Amino acid sequence: STVARGDDPDTLTRLYCRLVNEAIRDRPKDMTISVHLCRGNFKSAWVAEGGYEPVAEILLNEMKIDGFFLEYDDERSGDFAPLRFAPKGKTIVLGLMSSKHPEAESKDLVKRRIFEAAKYVPLEQCALSHQCGFSSTAHGNDLTEADQWKKLARCVEIAREVWPDA
Repeated sequence: STVARGDDPDTLTRLYCRLVNEAIRDRPKDMTISVHLCRGNFKSAWVAEGGYEPVAEILLNEMKIDGFFLEYDDERSGDFAPLRFAPKGKTIVLGLMSSKHPEAESKDLVKRRIFEAAKYVPLEQCALSHQCGFSSTAHGNDLTEADQWKKLARCVEIAREVWPDA
């Protein structure tokens, strides 16, 4: 862990925010920048776990970007409480669908989880995605191209039901 290495989590999080902010400081006004907080995605495996609580307040408020893609596809991601720190206007993309397995998620379950997240951040600031890309490396994940299209279609279907005017 960060502390076991002798690092202070708050100091490290602020450093990361400062580095990103410096890297994008001259971006065009019409450029949208979002960050995906990845927990690993190699051959349907992951390398990190734990909720966002330890970093959420600093990260969501001090990183001067437009949105965050957050992984929430299983219990290793923690709960939605850290979303309470999301400032008004920042998009929170809920990675509720998995790119690691071929089964399409239950529409009802995903919609329930979206509305659970909306207890902490306004629904109009939220969006839906898979927790990560389908092929973060050349090896891909353990699902077929047909599985990927099926899962993308399910994601669009759910998003249209939750945000019909978007």
